[in-house]
Amino acid sequence: MINEFKIFLTVISFYTRIPVGHINGWTEQMLNKSTRYFPVVGWMVGGVAALVFLLFNLVLPASLAIGLSMAATVFFTGAFHEDGFADFCDGFGGGYTPERILEIMKDSRIGTYGSVGLLFMLGTKFLALLHIENSSIPLVLLAGHAISRIFPVLLIYSSAYARLDASSKTKPVGKADSVGSLLFAILTGAAALLFFSLVESLVVVALLLIVSSVFRRYINRKLGGYTGDILGALQQLCEVIFYLCILACQNAI
Repeated sequence: MINEFKIFLTVISFYTRIPVGHINGWTEQMLNKSTRYFPVVGWMVGGVAALVFLLFNLVLPASLAIGLSMAATVFFTGAFHEDGFADFCDGFGGGYTPERILEIMKDSRIGTYGSVGLLFMLGTKFLALLHIENSSIPLVLLAGHAISRIFPVLLIYSSAYARLDASSKTKPVGKADSVGSLLFAILTGAAALLFFSLVESLVVVALLLIVSSVFRRYINRKLGGYTGDILGALQQLCEVIFYLCILACQNAI
């Protein structure tokens, strides 16, 4: 149990700004095992977003409450996934070889592709949430963050880790662990579907599986595998698509 708690602290320290202090006896294997808790972190991030929305929506218009909830999640995670999405846009938008793509993504500066991509992604996320029924927004935020984190885990288990060479210095990133860890991640994330109707759940699952499959084929063809930035980009993409699916289902009813 102590070792499992250290694994949980590992995922908290890497993917949120919650201070956990020094983890005694930390190993890279703990980071690999921590992938099972990606959707759990999603529940935490979504919980922050939902709480901030509920509190500010008591005294402010929904649009401002949504904007502040989004800002809260960016602060809570340190813009970790948004940064990955911007790097992904820059790398795949401006790189024509695997080496160049990786080189661009490692650059801490943001370029035109990253700026435009981030603007459209955040704008689409905001507008989708703005048009969802107010009473549904807290659950949609909670579920969106949890479910969207399943798909980076699936990518980890179905693709190789890409790097320039064996000696290159890259940011630590979780790699595949056991089948049990994969199933745990899927179940803890998919539990959020219980908030929605069968039709909504089927539409969400079908579309996210299609999108993540196309995304996987694309990055494998261009790069031969994933990086931490690519995992963050996929999470952001799945999150915004989840919001669009729920909005489309509500409009269709």
